[in-house]
Amino acid sequence: MPLALLRRPDPDHLEIEHEGTSLRIALRRRPTARRITLRVSAATGDVVITLPSRTAVNTAQRFAASHAGWIAARLARMPARVVFEPGAAVPLRGVPHRVCLHATRSAAVRVTHEGEEAVITVACAPAHVARRIRDFLAREARRDLGEAVERYAERLGERPARITLRDTRSRWGSCTARRELNFSWRLILAPPMVLDYLVAHEMAHLREMNHSPRFWALLRDLCPNVDAAEAWLKRHGAGLHRYG
Repeated sequence: MPLALLRRPDPDHLEIEHEGTSLRIALRRRPTARRITLRVSAATGDVVITLPSRTAVNTAQRFAASHAGWIAARLARMPARVVFEPGAAVPLRGVPHRVCLHATRSAAVRVTHEGEEAVITVACAPAHVARRIRDFLAREARRDLGEAVERYAERLGERPARITLRDTRSRWGSCTARRELNFSWRLILAPPMVLDYLVAHEMAHLREMNHSPRFWALLRDLCPNVDAAEAWLKRHGAGLHRYG
């Protein structure tokens, strides 16, 4: 009987110990992998070990254990998660806003100011604050994205078939062959130039479905902030995933 048929199913994760703390590591196999790789996601803090097809799980366990210090150090540098709750500081269009709860029956969410401090005021039961903030941010993102799409549609003479909001980890926006644009709602947390750039980028794909020199020339003609926005995302983008 072939060895592959005798192998026990892989566990979905490994656990290792480091200085009294248990570290959970997701296990993945990739037929094209030539060696074991270990990655800590800058967006989520998830630890993933990837194995070639024939590598034994015990080998992966030893490899992960030998890198326990490195994993712990990477996790220690991860910024703390920010829960959508009263008192939390949440960026809206790049500006920190403090979440303030008004415990009434109304479901309204408003942006106000208390002196020089920007505030997102939530009027609901405490148990619903996180969902109200998340829904509010998604609505604001959809509005800003829609306005930006309209601006670039007029300039390009091209319109998408549909605009969808998602919470993707690997990309901030995409354009499908069916002319559908997808964006992360978390772009509303970034400065407006970042959202504007991502819209320009995906709208340019409606004309150039590639990353050729012609695409980049078109994009730079549309948007003056290409370099600044990409630099911001490279430096701060992963941190947007710690909210909520």
